[in-house]
Amino acid sequence: MDGNARFTSVESEQSGRKWSIVLRLIRSVVEEPEFTEVIQNVTVPAGRSVRLACSVKNLGSYKVAWMHFEQSAILTVHNHVITRNPRVSVTHDKHRTWFLHISDVREEDRGRYMCQINTVTAKTQFGYLHVVVPPSIDDSLSSSDVIVREGANVTLTCRANGSPKPTIKWKRDDNSKISISKGYTVSEWEGEVLEMARISRLDMGAYLCIASNGVPPTVSKRVKVSVDFPPMLWIPHQLVGAPLYYNVTLECFTEAHPTSLNYWTRDDGHMIHESPKYHMENTVGLPAYKTHMRLLIRHIVSEDYGTYKCVAKNPRGESDGTIRLYTSSPPTTTPDPRALTQPPPSKPPRRDTPSTDKGTKYQSNLNEIDKGKQKPDEGGVKTHLNWVGGASQVTDEATDNRYQTWILISIFVYALL
Repeated sequence: MDGNARFTSVESEQSGRKWSIVLRLIRSVVEEPEFTEVIQNVTVPAGRSVRLACSVKNLGSYKVAWMHFEQSAILTVHNHVITRNPRVSVTHDKHRTWFLHISDVREEDRGRYMCQINTVTAKTQFGYLHVVVPPSIDDSLSSSDVIVREGANVTLTCRANGSPKPTIKWKRDDNSKISISKGYTVSEWEGEVLEMARISRLDMGAYLCIASNGVPPTVSKRVKVSVDFPPMLWIPHQLVGAPLYYNVTLECFTEAHPTSLNYWTRDDGHMIHESPKYHMENTVGLPAYKTHMRLLIRHIVSEDYGTYKCVAKNPRGESDGTIRLYTSSPPTTTPDPRALTQPPPSKPPRRDTPSTDKGTKYQSNLNEIDKGKQKPDEGGVKTHLNWVGGASQVTDEATDNRYQTWILISIFVYALL
């Protein structure tokens, strides 16, 4: 009896344990936590704040943790922040949705973030944080202003950082074309390195390195390219004629870089200075390496005739050109063609006046005019002259008298008619 009772008791105890295990298994199956939504991938510009969401159900006594997968760093566990990064925090919505907050996002924050539930076999899911960074040009790795000699090769470099990786384009500041090599020019050049072969003075100017990656703002760097060459001269008129007591202007055109020192000398080598006799002007052209030199010589006397030199010097060399000033005859003058060609107004002949009388009076007046015309020629003519830039203007008192005489003829003939 006692043995049977003991056996029954043991059997009941074992049966109870089995049911307890079964109930525990059933309960565990029913209450096993699981994710209800996937973690959304997020793209955020650097400097902004971002929030990643992990949604679960049936969490029960289990806990949720956030980790940065690439950095193998545990960020948060349940309500606690584990990382020492002050920009990281965690919140939840009644244990259903767990939010990972990152403020002032930086480029190193990009990567996969893992949300994990600490079940017997851990449950995990991933979301990706993509951080975009506007471009920035690295001055330490990029070209600065350069000075080269004409005919040399030039290499310009531009390095930029950003996410996504920026693309680099080169353009000229004045929108003119870039000369890559002889016969090969482009409006713009793509790539970090710009190479130009056998550069010339026409390639001198500012070049823009422009970096962009779709994240505003686009940035640029200005690189100035200076091309040095010795002075060159062009003289439009090497022989210049001018009469005595006139003014005359001599001209030279120069090209030089760096800017040349420009001056004038006589054939004996003496430098010409600003004075009542001489006036000098240097006008900078376009491009700025061009200069127009002018020398004004006032009231020419015999000692002023001869050779003049325009001289240009810079650190790369020097050049000069000669102009010979010689004596020439004063410009001649002619009567006003309008006074000779315009006839007097026509009028029907008067019936009471014989035509022979009209002809006689007209001829006599012409004789008087001829006598009047000869008087100024016998006594000499006072002439006022002025010569500016190779042109002459003459005022002749005798010519004025001739004009007046012709006007009188016209009036007189009109009265006769």
